[in-house]
Amino acid sequence: MSKFTQSYLDKLEELFGQADYTVRYEKGNFKSGFCILENSKVIVVNKFSTIENKIGFLIEALRQLPFDETLLDERSRKLLHELQQKELSL
Repeated sequence: MSKFTQSYLDKLEELFGQADYTVRYEKGNFKSGFCILENSKVIVVNKFSTIENKIGFLIEALRQLPFDETLLDERSRKLLHELQQKELSL
């Protein structure tokens, strides 16, 4: 897996954006660090989490949500497949 950097977080945010999901960073009391509002395609991530945790939360959300791959460019499609197949280890 790539390093947990702001650049990698940006790639994940771009992937979600291409799939018509909105990623928002808010403060909140969510036990898992993120909340998925499925009907509105919004993922809310705890803004006080570290970059590593934000990336982990987005990868976890990515594995739970349906993605229309036809909306993704080649780079995002490749990242999606890579993340769906690998085990997450933080």
